[in-house]
Amino acid sequence: MSYNLLESATYLSSLLARGFSRSLLNRAAELGFSPGQFPVLIELWKEDGLTQRELLDRLDIEQATLANTLARMERDGLIVRMPHPRDRRAVRNFLSEKGRAIEAKAVAVAQEADQALFKGFRRFEKELMLEYMRWAIENSRKL
Repeated sequence: MSYNLLESATYLSSLLARGFSRSLLNRAAELGFSPGQFPVLIELWKEDGLTQRELLDRLDIEQATLANTLARMERDGLIVRMPHPRDRRAVRNFLSEKGRAIEAKAVAVAQEADQALFKGFRRFEKELMLEYMRWAIENSRKL
């Protein structure tokens, strides 16, 4: 019995994820952020000052991964971390001036990264693929 990797959703999805990440990485590096930081930036652009717990509730990410990501973002000058005024255990994460300033360009490069990977797709094909991806992700959460 032979196993064809090109018929494996697991294998293909990992290649696809790497492709999207690489596409964004190449565009984001000049702005000073990484693909792993982008979801955090998106949430902070929507609502600045979120705690790590609030970010965990909004993003599908492991706690340790988020803690490391926030530490790198602080080191890179994208966020400033401040004690929560009412909860001594919590830290609020605020965008720095640099983090706020890159929003429009960061969103544009993320859209360019998506467009590059969907090159040749008709609009309905892209929308259908995105729907299938969301569906498969939802199924994976039930495992």
